[in-house]
Amino acid sequence: MPMHHAIIPCLRYRDAQAAIGFLCNAFGFERQTVYADDKDTSIVHHAQLLLRGQMVMLGSDRPGGVKDLYRWKTVDEAGGITMCVYVVVDDPDAHCAQASAAGAQILTAPHDNDGYPGRGYDARDPEGNVWSFGSYDPFAEGA
Repeated sequence: MPMHHAIIPCLRYRDAQAAIGFLCNAFGFERQTVYADDKDTSIVHHAQLLLRGQMVMLGSDRPGGVKDLYRWKTVDEAGGITMCVYVVVDDPDAHCAQASAAGAQILTAPHDNDGYPGRGYDARDPEGNVWSFGSYDPFAEGA
């Protein structure tokens, strides 16, 4: 039975189309749906990407009501990250090699977690968002 999650990270990118390509290439996400603007296909109103049944949503950073209301900032505008996204993967070492080959900036090489089980690594995408990938599954029995 598929699990439907109630917490889904949502990100904004200056170049959402390029970000979608990078996330699929480097990190193994698959496009579930991408709603581009009818008049300017470089603008993504909403996109849903999946990795092993888990979802991240994203869209284009653009001026307007939502940006103003939420005070939404890209990493560059904020001057750094305010969160990272953690993704459970079976083999962090192999995943890191794929991400590195696709141009991801590897922040920390795969390593054993300090003080809890599993391995992991951290990478930065081209617009500065930090992604943490690891074998530690907090939903697994005994975690």
